[in-house]
Amino acid sequence: MGIDLGQPQAQSVRSDEDVVRVRQLVRAVAVASKLSLVDQTKLVTAASELARNTLVYGGGGSVEVTVVDNGRRKGVQIVFADSGPGIADLDLAMTDGYTSGGGLGLGLSGSRRLVDEFQIETSPETGTRITVTKWSR
Repeated sequence: MGIDLGQPQAQSVRSDEDVVRVRQLVRAVAVASKLSLVDQTKLVTAASELARNTLVYGGGGSVEVTVVDNGRRKGVQIVFADSGPGIADLDLAMTDGYTSGGGLGLGLSGSRRLVDEFQIETSPETGTRITVTKWSR
């Protein structure tokens, strides 16, 4: 998979096959960005859970993977966006051990622990947008 690290890489999420494609895309960008194997695995695991949530709970959506640079180090940023109903109880959804079933069992809190930065915006009007970043060590 040829990756242009200078451009964001987009992937729609409409099926289980798209979730697999998100995993492959994130792994390719993480490898090309020279993240360690451990950090690659953490990022791909979080991306898999969040892409599945985008499909199952958001009714599908999009993922955008971008290489970022803060002047000290490079990283990979991923934005998951859907137009679904939003997350009714965000505090509950972010609680360790909470699952509504069907995913890897990590939930949002597990995904948050696997990345360095985690931001979530959700509402019934706009759906859910989750941005995660994993920085090189």
